[in-house]
Amino acid sequence: MHLPIGGRQNILSVQPNKRRSYLFIKRLTDIVVSGVALAILSPVFFVVAVAIKLEDPAGKAVYRQLRTGKAGIPFWIHKFRSMYNNADAVKELLKDRNEMGGPVFKIRDDPRVTKIGKIIRKLSIDEIPQFFNVFKGDLSLVGPRPLPVEEADACDFFQKQREFVKPGLTCTWQISGRNNISFERWMEMDIEYIAKQSLRTDFVILVKTVPAVLLSRGAS
Repeated sequence: MHLPIGGRQNILSVQPNKRRSYLFIKRLTDIVVSGVALAILSPVFFVVAVAIKLEDPAGKAVYRQLRTGKAGIPFWIHKFRSMYNNADAVKELLKDRNEMGGPVFKIRDDPRVTKIGKIIRKLSIDEIPQFFNVFKGDLSLVGPRPLPVEEADACDFFQKQREFVKPGLTCTWQISGRNNISFERWMEMDIEYIAKQSLRTDFVILVKTVPAVLLSRGAS
């Protein structure tokens, strides 16, 4: 569904759901679900961390990156490291191979990705440490995926409306094909989510995330 947002000139085309009841239940759900997930998945942390270090001993098993959150405030997001330790330095040499429109950098068969990295990316296991971000309050379970600061800074005013709300662990883009979707459509999906934001919308996205992850739709 495309919102009748009237083009790029209509910068303030949506308003987030500011109902206290919605925000309270959303935050309570974030705390409970992320807390339970961290407890249940703790053995996975150990196994994945060991596998990462065995393949590439240089660097830490958990990668930290500065991303843009609500109101444009940056925060550190946590992920299992799926690339070699020098990935950021090598990125400059691969920019001409970028397959994603807009400021986002993504390529298939990225040579920076390790063997274990390919597996945990395909299964979205690399995202598990972000439950810490959800528990802390940097992320919500559902919301626009946070972009690295340099990519968020390159977005236009229309696209920056996605920063009206707290970013999330999953979103409409996540359940609709991810890397198979253009950057422009991805940004539209985030803004459409804000326009429809409700407990029902969040619940539907969470439910649809499970098969999307298990079937690795659009993951790379």
